Amino acid sequence: MQTLAQLKSGKLTGIRQLKLSENLSTFPLEILTLTDSLEILDLSHNTLSTLPDELAQLTKLKIIFASQNKFEHLPEVLGKLPNLEMVGFKSNQIKTVTEKSLPTQLRWLILTDNVIETLPNSLGERPRLQKLALAGNQLTYLPQTLAQAHNLELVRISANKLTECPEQLLNLPNLAWFAFAGNPFSTANNNSEANAETHADVHAKIKSVPQVSSASYTLEKVLGQGASGVISKAYWNTQQSQFPDDIAVKVFKGEVTSDGYPQDELQACLQVGKHPNLVESLAQVSEPNYLALIMSLIPESYRNLGLPPCFKSCTRDTFPQGFNLPIMLINHIVSQMQDVFTHLHKNQVCHGDLYTHNTLFDVQGNIIFGDFGAATSYQMLTPAQQEKVQNIEHRALNHFIDDLLSVCTEEDKKSATFNTLKQLIA
Repeated sequence: MQTLAQLKSGKLTGIRQLKLSENLSTFPLEILTLTDSLEILDLSHNTLSTLPDELAQLTKLKIIFASQNKFEHLPEVLGKLPNLEMVGFKSNQIKTVTEKSLPTQLRWLILTDNVIETLPNSLGERPRLQKLALAGNQLTYLPQTLAQAHNLELVRISANKLTECPEQLLNLPNLAWFAFAGNPFSTANNNSEANAETHADVHAKIKSVPQVSSASYTLEKVLGQGASGVISKAYWNTQQSQFPDDIAVKVFKGEVTSDGYPQDELQACLQVGKHPNLVESLAQVSEPNYLALIMSLIPESYRNLGLPPCFKSCTRDTFPQGFNLPIMLINHIVSQMQDVFTHLHKNQVCHGDLYTHNTLFDVQGNIIFGDFGAATSYQMLTPAQQEKVQNIEHRALNHFIDDLLSVCTEEDKKSATFNTLKQLIA
């Protein structure tokens, strides 16, 4: 992170990336001195509510972040930036997004955790749009023009007020990662007898995971944290006969995240049940202002299979430089993930985030899949809609396989197994 003092002194001349967080209430016009070089501007964690028209001078700007500020409108000046492709205004108080505020080269739009009720038709008229994060708003419908957003691959519309499943998204040819929990349409129950039976089955699965008290365990070191909560190693305060000794506890943050509501994540975890390649849910805690999931502790021999997408890859996972895997290990991993996919959809849960970066593996290629933050229970949808949701997630499975094949050893790329997997995703 740089400082305003450095900027004013001229020490930042020629930089491509600028991050300022100093409780700024007005846009520092000194930023305009970087017009010949600036590509990434991060003004998150300030108190800004407007951007000046002069921002349009930053013709090389590709990415702008202004999360956790005080914007009530998405600034229209953004639409004047010829090379701007990534816009992130998460956790403001944005109510309106106009036709003029969306740049023509828009590829990635993050408006999570605002109070937006409607979006302009121009959103579907941005042909490069690949990633759309709208969770935690007040949307009651989506523009029909999104039906023509044929390059859209990842969508987050959880925790809104959508009363109908947006068919214009279900039919998109490249959509692969889709989160839609926490809307009226995704919690409503069809009155049909079959739907009532399905709802009863889901409720029984969730209830079958025992409830425990938060006083029954003590948290130890933090193992990891994400958008929806913190995972810690823990131990039981009294000896348990029902549960293993080695446990991890995920304490949910209790607020809307980039993927939706924590309680929807918990429901999906419990609904999906047990599978040898899924993180095992042992018990649940549901107390006032405290929601948690007790899980089996994953052995230390497991490590992350991939890394999250970067700015350039947008929706596709990345890997450490020089990382590669033999084809037989890839084949074993793929076989397990295919089985996980079948299990998820047998239980009518769309994971929404089927990626290598949410997958752990060991040296034998055994995997454990987790992170249900974007998961959605979809038993309330019509059979036709359910099939479309499955098709969407099947694209994510194909990308998962394709990403692994990209790190296959050069010698193994000539093998029959490699060709078989290539044909599988073709």
